[in-house]
Parts: sequence; C-alpha cells; structure tokens
Amino acid sequence: MKVSIFDVAKKCGLSVVTVSRVINQAGTVRESNRQRVLQAMQELNYHPNAAARSLARGKTGVIGLAIATLNDSFFDAVVKSVNERLAAKGYFLALSISNDVFSSFEKSLFQEDRVDGLMMLSPTNEEAYVKELQKKKMPFVLLDNQHIDEHISSVIVDNFKGGYEATKHLIELGHTEIAHIRGSEPFLSSSERERGYRHAMQEAGLTKLWIEQGQFSISSGYDIAQRWIQDGQRPSAVFAADDYIAFGLMNALNHAGLQVPQDMSVIGFDDQIFAAEFRPQLTTVRQPADKLGQAAVEELLRHIDGQAEKHLTLKLDPVIVIRETTARHEAGS
Repeated sequence: MKVSIFDVAKKCGLSVVTVSRVINQAGTVRESNRQRVLQAMQELNYHPNAAARSLARGKTGVIGLAIATLNDSFFDAVVKSVNERLAAKGYFLALSISNDVFSSFEKSLFQEDRVDGLMMLSPTNEEAYVKELQKKKMPFVLLDNQHIDEHISSVIVDNFKGGYEATKHLIELGHTEIAHIRGSEPFLSSSERERGYRHAMQEAGLTKLWIEQGQFSISSGYDIAQRWIQDGQRPSAVFAADDYIAFGLMNALNHAGLQVPQDMSVIGFDDQIFAAEFRPQLTTVRQPADKLGQAAVEELLRHIDGQAEKHLTLKLDPVIVIRETTARHEAGS
C-alpha cells in the first residue's frame, strides 16, 4: 500500500497540517517538530508528490538554465554544480541549449511561466534577454556575463586577476618576451584577461607588448604559432586566453620539433578536463566552476524567495595550477 501524508502524521504524532508545512518548507514549524516529520518520512520511505508540492507552494519547482553549448568541460562543470545545488534545495533543472539562445528563449518553456527563475551562462547580446526577463518580472541571474550592471544580479570570475597572475608567473620565471593570445570578441573575459596581462607587464617595466587576436579554439592557437615559426620570430613564453588556444599552440610547436617548456613556456586559462591529461601537463588558471554554480543558485533563490533587497555582482577568484608547461627562462636561450 502506498504511504500517504496521513501515515506520516500518525507516525510522528503531529497534525497533517504540520506535516504539510514541513513538506512545503514553510518557515512556521518548530525545528524539533520538523525533525520528527523528516524522521517519520525516512522510516516510512515517504516521497511527496512533486507536482502537489509545487501547487501548494505556488511554484513550479523548476529552474531554467540557458546556454549556447555544452562542448566545453568548464561549462559542463558549471552546469553540474548548478544541478547538484538545485537538487539539494528541492528544485529540478531545465536546460535550453542553442547557438541562437534568444530564438530558443522565445520559443522555450521559459517563455510560458513554467520555471520559477532563470540563469544564463556566458550570454552574448544579453541586453535583449535582460529586458524581456525584467518585463516578465522573472527572477534571473547571469553567469560569466559580458556587461556589469548594478541593477542585475550576476556571478563572474575575476578575469583581470587571472590574466595578471598568469603573466606575473611567467615574469617571475625570468621571461621578458611574453606574448598574449587574447580570446574572442565580444567576451568580457577576453578584454579582462588582456588587461591583466598589460598591467603585469607594465608593473614589471616590460614595455614591449606582444598581443595577438585569437579565438577560443585549438585551430586559433595552432595557426598563430605556425605563423611565428614561419616568420622565425617567437616569444619565449605565451599566456593563452584559454586552454584550447594553448593546446593548439603546443601542437604546432610539437610538429615543428620544438619542445614545451624548453623552447617556449605556455600557460592557459580555464583548467579544462584535458589540461592534466596532455603531456606535458598544461599550466593554467583554474576557474572555480563549482563555486560559480553554487553562488548563482544561492543568489537566484534569494530573489525567488523574496529575500534579496538588492542585486549583487559576485566576483570569484581564479587560481593558478602550475604543472609542466612553464619553466625558468635561462639567459641567452
């Protein structure tokens, strides 16, 4: 026989109303009674109906996440973190994955009030989405967005600090001819990582900047490195705006019979899943994907629950992971 809410009430010796309040996470139940209800539910293996819970709470119990692609282990890690945090809070995650995010957004379930809130991961042309969400009065949070606005809640990584620390690491190893292959437009991460590179070089008194416009792709790093090799001019070290650029760069050097880090030190950004698998293992700047996802969920739920008095921009620190692709530069080499 299927266990009902009445069985739980009888088991814990409390009213059906109290059990219902616990199930629907009402804040009007004493902690001792809440624990009695939860213990009874566990002993009876009682699982409340999700649809009924949502109806009682006036919510769908679903959070939407819009993203252009999952073909990236960093994005994948962020989504995993979001999903785990939402599950712990009793919510389900609905994904919208499309290169044309706005078109997908217009046609998706997000447009029909089937989610309680929405997150957008690394959106471009985000102003259009923001205007639509504000018009609908839907709670939302942006992750890795391109424009900082005090009227919008967002969670970002301190890309300036990451670029600065990556470049400083190469300088401390004795490198003076340091190139930076910047990332794609129009991403804020690209300009901020370049700004960090410029600041570190200027701080060290290194006025000769070497900046190449790249794309967040393996082929971009490969093509730029091939051009350096053909021209007979290459830096002693490179700060690549992401790991994919770094992988392409290392591949081109390997095809030309050059070694990393003996002939060139390389540092990437993101700490993609393959960074520790390639040989030599890639030195990189790790983005805190787990913290990014968790912080976004907490901020969104504050708005959904009406606990947010103002919008916040949360900036998380990246961390350098030193592996095998950076080494001390010997004078004259």
